[in-house]
Amino acid sequence: MTETWDIPSAISLYNIDRWSSGYFTINAAGNVQVMPTQAYAKSVDLMDVINAARERGMTFPLLLRFQDLLHHRVETINRAFQSAIAEANYQNVYKGVFPIKVNQLREVVEEIIEAGRPFHFGLEAGSKPELVAALAIHRDPDSLIICNGYKDPTFIQNALFGRKLAKQVIMVVEKMEEIQQIVTVSKEMNVMPLIGVRVRLQAKGSGKWATSGGENAKFGLSTADLVAASDYLKSQGLQDSLVLVHFHVGSQIPDIGVLKRAVREAARFYAKLSKMGHPMQFLDVGGGLGIDYDGSRTAFDSSINYTLQEYARDVVYNVLDVCDSEKVAHPTLISESGRAIVAHHSVLIVEAFGSIEKSTSEEPLQMSDLDPKLLHEMIETQKGLNKQNRLEILHDAQQIKEQAQSMFELGLLELDSKAKIETIYWQIAQSVVELCRGMRYIPEEVKELETSLGDQYLCNFSVFQSLLDHWALGQLFPIMPVHHLDVPPDRNATLVDITCDSDGKVNKFIDLQDVKDTLPLHRIQPGQPYYLGFFLMGAYQDIMGDLHNLFGRVNEVHLFLDDEEESGWYIEEVIEGSTVGSVLGLTQWDKHELIRSVKAQVDAAIKSNRLKPTEAMRLLNEYERALRGYTYLSFQNGVQDGSRN
Repeated sequence: MTETWDIPSAISLYNIDRWSSGYFTINAAGNVQVMPTQAYAKSVDLMDVINAARERGMTFPLLLRFQDLLHHRVETINRAFQSAIAEANYQNVYKGVFPIKVNQLREVVEEIIEAGRPFHFGLEAGSKPELVAALAIHRDPDSLIICNGYKDPTFIQNALFGRKLAKQVIMVVEKMEEIQQIVTVSKEMNVMPLIGVRVRLQAKGSGKWATSGGENAKFGLSTADLVAASDYLKSQGLQDSLVLVHFHVGSQIPDIGVLKRAVREAARFYAKLSKMGHPMQFLDVGGGLGIDYDGSRTAFDSSINYTLQEYARDVVYNVLDVCDSEKVAHPTLISESGRAIVAHHSVLIVEAFGSIEKSTSEEPLQMSDLDPKLLHEMIETQKGLNKQNRLEILHDAQQIKEQAQSMFELGLLELDSKAKIETIYWQIAQSVVELCRGMRYIPEEVKELETSLGDQYLCNFSVFQSLLDHWALGQLFPIMPVHHLDVPPDRNATLVDITCDSDGKVNKFIDLQDVKDTLPLHRIQPGQPYYLGFFLMGAYQDIMGDLHNLFGRVNEVHLFLDDEEESGWYIEEVIEGSTVGSVLGLTQWDKHELIRSVKAQVDAAIKSNRLKPTEAMRLLNEYERALRGYTYLSFQNGVQDGSRN
């Protein structure tokens, strides 16, 4: 990749110093190092974790959760708002909530609640199951439970049950009919509801989730609806129940200008409702606080052009400015910044177990008098290649390759001759790419050729299970090797998963200037594992993955820092991924019935002498063992095969 190579070169190549937010780097051994609290003295070598997991019999893909990093993110966001409030002399406080939908894993939610306790950090629930979980885990009467999403009477009853338990449960109204339902159920239960309204702003987001906001958004009340809601609550004697204004302009807001406009508009709604006689207390700016996936610090979809501190300052200042101009009290500020809290804390480790390379061997081909004229022409073309005529030679080689394909389709070219022509073509292509390196301007066709020359690395994971946003939305994630980074990568590759779907691939990668089509990697050495890390995976990917090819959830390990441990950390919990039997059970395949069916076939095979009894029982045991095993591939490189006894 470069004539001189060192650790700073690796950091620069993979952009790790820009997207990592201080949580990841590369150590002197060439391994990725995690700093869960951003302190170098308290760091974890990823290869040490991988080796410890292997010793426990864990196989790959493997999801690593750094719980202290999660704790640190909660503190960081709360401190940012506290600092902004103090700086602006804002006359109220910040009480954030974690939207459970971003990562519903119990241990994740528990860690966030624990970390947020000093800040009265609460929860957001957007469905009945999430609300049921929130009611059970929520203990702090000074923190909030925000209820978003459409609601039925059961949802409302559970929210009001929380009110009877002295919890600050606020139901955010998405449509007018919900207000009537809330009023009816609250009177039946004899409890005062706390109601918020989601306002449909003119301000619209940008990026992949831009349609979440604006006049055509899925949720929210129009201005006319707000007036009608206010009048209805007053008519029911419940004007004091309206306490919150909420808005949402989209997940992963890349441009801070969008947020500023939205906050000012929402603050205006808050002020006007206050003046209409409602004791407004809260302004919820929703989600949208982004993270810089590619490190470019721009308004590109996979980046953000602002810092966390700038985000907090802009929210605080714009609300303060509007409320002061309207002469209303400053509200308690709420945000639902799930992605920014959980994205950094988990890393997916995937094993690359093979590669598909274009044939660029420099070994001389065995020629014969029977070889066709086209092959000799390709050889002569290759001999004439130099720096001055590189593009001309490339075009000639492309023409010969196309002629060879036409002749083959007509049955006029033998397979071995076609193979030789294509081998020489890819040698020429590789030489042309090398001759163009360092040029101020590289022709587009050469860039495309370089991409075509890239390898395909076969990786033991499912894009549809572990990287759904990449497949569905084109979301970019930082991906890089987690070891061997003290030596330069010598290949460029795309990644393909083990599903049978042609979409099961990763062929877009982060870059400062543009999106890259290939990823620099090291050549896979036979018999040696090669591990890739998929970073910033903690938001949405864990829960949204599907069962394509029935691969199911991956193995997990949860880590905590501990100064008393020799390594400075320990594995607190291991969560085994899906077994073959468990994913089959989700699709109505009962494993006991499967075993009985196969056993009947085995018995028939024994009776007909197709199988001997000993061999038949061994094969049946292997079948039953497969049902207990991990759904992903297992390799004989020192890693156990993942079956459970």
